[in-house]
Order: sequence, then structure tokens, then C-alpha cells
Amino acid sequence: MKTITSRAATAFAASAIAFACQSAFAQSSVTLYGVADVSVRYLTNANASNDGKLFMTNGAITNSRIGLKGTEDLGGGLKAIFRLESGVELNSGQYSDSQRAFNRAAYVGLANQYGALTLGRQKTPLFDMLGDTYDPLTVGNYFENAWLPVALGAGLYADNAVKYEGTFAGLSIGAMYSFGTNSTSTGAGGFSGQVPGHLGAGNMYGFTASYAVGPLSIGGGYQQNSDNASNKQKIWNANIVYTVGPAKLYAGYLHSTDDTGFVDSLLAQRNLVSGVDILKGSGRRDDGPFAGVTWQVTPALLLTGAFYYDHMKNAAIGGGETGSGNRYTGVAVAEYALSKRTEVYGTVDFNKVTGAGVVELPGRSNQTGVSLGLRNLF
Repeated sequence: MKTITSRAATAFAASAIAFACQSAFAQSSVTLYGVADVSVRYLTNANASNDGKLFMTNGAITNSRIGLKGTEDLGGGLKAIFRLESGVELNSGQYSDSQRAFNRAAYVGLANQYGALTLGRQKTPLFDMLGDTYDPLTVGNYFENAWLPVALGAGLYADNAVKYEGTFAGLSIGAMYSFGTNSTSTGAGGFSGQVPGHLGAGNMYGFTASYAVGPLSIGGGYQQNSDNASNKQKIWNANIVYTVGPAKLYAGYLHSTDDTGFVDSLLAQRNLVSGVDILKGSGRRDDGPFAGVTWQVTPALLLTGAFYYDHMKNAAIGGGETGSGNRYTGVAVAEYALSKRTEVYGTVDFNKVTGAGVVELPGRSNQTGVSLGLRNLF
């Protein structure tokens, strides 16, 4: 195991002990929680020779994580809150991010009836809105299928962030400002922490709003990311969910214009593209509608179907060249609950690319995945 991973494990254990002691002294509520989710997966055309691959990987439903969260009543309806959460790879026992002890959340804040204000590393409002309500797969599942919300949603997490969330009757709003979205390195597309003398370099801001009334929920948001040279990525999103008895119908749209190289870079970091140059200022444009349905067949059986599409322009294809293309993804998931905490599931997914999109698959212009998994919540 890498040294940094051992440090992460030691830091997590020390934090758990420290907060448990603090809980007893301050009469605060502290909870240890997590998700253990792992699956066995087969992929076709998994390399340039179009060989198949059978392997174990993190789960498809809600990736494995472990965390601590807590509250302290300060009186008058005001409370202090905190969360420390890290992704875990069950197949290896390693933390998902070797550079951070808590890659999924590390924040503290205050909350009352008017909402919550938090500071630290956090999910972006766009991630919250898609994952909690509007993406039928709760922000993709396996990396092969998560390209749309991950790349166009700008990485989903931000360091150095100030965030507000509030719900008033059926209206929910969120807003965030990050002083520097990635403190551990220069980051994808040149994003990093604060740059002296350049307050707008590497920063991010975004806001979302959604409204639920009866069976209908609608929502939308905007997010802008700046790299260290103050190039911009701008993302727009709109969504709708309608409940019909035991079923939910989903539709949404993501649009991104990117001068930072972030989209190409993030896809490459996740091994979803290869052999391309990261082109800043290319004006890459992605238009991505998506749709889906979930059906609670019985209290134990949930079926999900989802479709994602991306029409890309000015996408990097290698050799300093750009082009246009398309990507199509279809996913089917069946989940069966063995108890309130444990379920088994199966997934089938298919990806197809054309034009500039061919760099996003390692072999032929299509790929099929089949998986079986087991998940436990604690």
C-alpha cells in the first residue's frame, strides 16, 4: 500500500477517536456511517485489441465510502454541523483518492430553519441536484457510463468552498463559491488552489434552484469554473421528474462550453479517453440530453432504465486536432433488497461513439458491460 494511503487511514482513525471524545464532552451527536458496495464486472472491447475484461470494481449504485457526521445544538434553533467522508475501494481496501484522507467531504458549518452555511471541501450544488433528485442513476454508475454528469458537471467536488443550502416549502436553493477548486495539484485543466494576485484564477461559482409540487419536480442550475489562466468552463442544466404511482419519469439536459481543457482532461484522467492533447481555448461544446425511468415493482425490487446522449464539437482527437462527434449510452439496473440495509443488483450497459467520440473508448466504437453486485449500508 502506498505511504500516502497509510497516512490517510491513520488520519481517519485518529479523527474518529478525536471526534468521539469531543462528542462525549460537548454532548453533540456524532455518527459513523458508510456504504460497502462492490461488483464483478465484464467489459467488451476493453483495450485497443478489443479484448474482453473480467474484474472486480467499486459498486454501481452508490460507490463505497466511510464517514463521520455530527451536530451540536447551540440553542435558539442554531446548530453546528460537520462531515468527514472518504471514498473506499472495496476490492483493494484503499482509499479512492491517495492525495486526500477525506476526498468526498471535509467541512464544518452552521444550520437553522433558514438553511445551512458550510465551509470546506464539498459537493457542488449541481452534483447535489443531479445525484439527489434528477439523474435516474444518481450521477452515472460505473466510470464508463458517468461521463456526462462527471465531465460536464465539472468534477462534482470543490476544495476551499463556501456553500449555502436552504429549503422553503417546495423551493430548494443552493449556491457555492470556491476560492480554488483543487488544492492537491494543478488539477485537471490547470485548476488549483489560490493564486497570489489573481483572485479569479482557479475559482468556481454555481447556483441551483428546484421546486416540487405534488408529483412534479423541476430544477435547473448554472456553474462556472476558471482555470489558473482564467479560462472558463460554463455549464447550464435543466431537469424534470414526474411521479406516476410506483414509477418516476426523468428528463434533463446538460450544456457545457469549455475553454479550459477540463472536459478532455477529466475524461483522460478517468481512462475514458487516450492519445489526445488537452487543448485550452478550443471552445469545446457539449450538448447532453438524458432521460430515464425507475419502477418500484415490489417493496424489494426496483428497476431502472436510463439513456444519455452527447453531441460534442471542437473535441480533442489527437495531434492538436479537434472534431465533432456523438456518444450514446443506455443502462438497465435491477436492485433487489434482502433487508433494509443490504441488496443485490445486476446491471447491463452499452456505449456507442461516432466521429470525435471514438477516442472515448479504448477499442471498437462500442462497448458493453455486464455486472453483478452486493451493497450494504451501515
